[in-house]
Amino acid sequence: MSHRHLKEAFISNLNGTSLVEISLGLSLAPLCLLCRGLLLILYHLHYGKPLSSRTYCLLLDFLVLVSPLLFSCTVLSPIIFFMPTIIAAFCAGVFSKIHSRRKHETRVSYRQIVKDFQEMYLDPEYIPAITVFRVYVNVLTSISILAVDFPQYPRRYAKAETYGTGVMDLGVGAFIFGNALVCPEVRQKSCVTQPKFSNLTRQVFSIWPLIFLGVGRLLSVKSIDYHEHTSEYGVHWNFFFTLAFVRFAASLLLAIFPKNNSWIVAVSLAVLYQLILNTTSLKMFILQGSDGRGTRVGFLNANREGLLSLFGYLAIYMASVQVGLCLLKVRNSVRGWTEAVCFSLLTVLILFLFLHVSQAYVDPVSRRMANLSYCIWVTAHCLTLFICFVVTDLTLVFTKLLVEGSSVPCCWNVIKSPSASKKRETQAVPVAREGGLLHTCLISAVNNNQLLFFLLANVMTGAVNILVDTIHSKAAFTLCILHLYMFFNCLIMYILQARNIVLKFW
Repeated sequence: MSHRHLKEAFISNLNGTSLVEISLGLSLAPLCLLCRGLLLILYHLHYGKPLSSRTYCLLLDFLVLVSPLLFSCTVLSPIIFFMPTIIAAFCAGVFSKIHSRRKHETRVSYRQIVKDFQEMYLDPEYIPAITVFRVYVNVLTSISILAVDFPQYPRRYAKAETYGTGVMDLGVGAFIFGNALVCPEVRQKSCVTQPKFSNLTRQVFSIWPLIFLGVGRLLSVKSIDYHEHTSEYGVHWNFFFTLAFVRFAASLLLAIFPKNNSWIVAVSLAVLYQLILNTTSLKMFILQGSDGRGTRVGFLNANREGLLSLFGYLAIYMASVQVGLCLLKVRNSVRGWTEAVCFSLLTVLILFLFLHVSQAYVDPVSRRMANLSYCIWVTAHCLTLFICFVVTDLTLVFTKLLVEGSSVPCCWNVIKSPSASKKRETQAVPVAREGGLLHTCLISAVNNNQLLFFLLANVMTGAVNILVDTIHSKAAFTLCILHLYMFFNCLIMYILQARNIVLKFW
């Protein structure tokens, strides 16, 4: 077997992992974010000033936000069930330290602080959980696309061949979900003054970089005879094409149907597509080709997975648009966001109930077909992850009340309530905006150039695979390569952020 075929076999014919393991793994990112925020607040409490060194901020962000995820999906994967508990215990210890030190330095009662927290108003123009969600999906995807080629990355985390729930299966859908959260239709404040098809024309112009990158990836992979998993998207298709066509098709649907009813479009698409899969020969065509023996003759046969899975990804995109629109509703208070979290948790429980029914009586989860179960699974887990980030932000907002003047980058800006002037004498601590810290945050750096970060990760992944025999690498060497790869990508984003460079001109 050639080296190329050996690598292809290494990432093929896999079955994924359990829903419980994926859910526990998802909790690591919010816990890392919470840990970073608490450490910054503790530093401010100890030294009386925020951490201002850009070098130290970059190292702290990388070691706390990225490195634990690298370890968790490689050498620490056998104890993944204990990792959230370990990080949560560390966060509890840091919070306890902050609370105990604050107790000796202020006379404001804890009850007063809780009361101020409940009445606090948050900046409605910026929802940090959306930014963090999109950045972490990008970071986790970048880690996985290279780590999967090393033996230390568990095979159960890689993409399942036909049916199954692998971590990378979720990553593909989460990428679609995250893109829809900030699409023009969601960010557009008013649809009255805008022509109905204005967003459609913008999307035609905005997707050309994705088409260009898709063609570039296709030509480069074929020209260097790079290993590829054909049953993932097909012979010529790739994820850049999927992103481009889903965005365009979604804009077309949102120009025809009311965007406030996008969840109806999402459900209709997913259910109709599943009905066609079950009542026609379409499912067998996707799995075995037109001849029943896996033929790849002809464009449709060659790319059947990539082309037909567009319906499922489009359903996920439309569901995410509905989530984004719900977030735009007036919820600029802590109390309002607490209610939103409770409602979202109820939605997640209902989705998981539907997932159980769908898997038992309709079809198991299949990323290859992007079937109904896959759409429900992705939406449920993405909502769960988003809720965790919101809860993390609220926790940090509360902790900042304990330490006067403390701030955390990419955390909610606090604004005074309309009645703040009447309560000035009873407030625990004054509140302030935190825009000045954005330049020291790795999350905002990646967020400013997300497409470039993803492209750079793909290029670096290809370079490492060409230069290194990944399949036979030892654990220490694997960890070294992965850390250097991620640190280099993050450093480039950090330098661009420091120079205020955003490479987007479309």
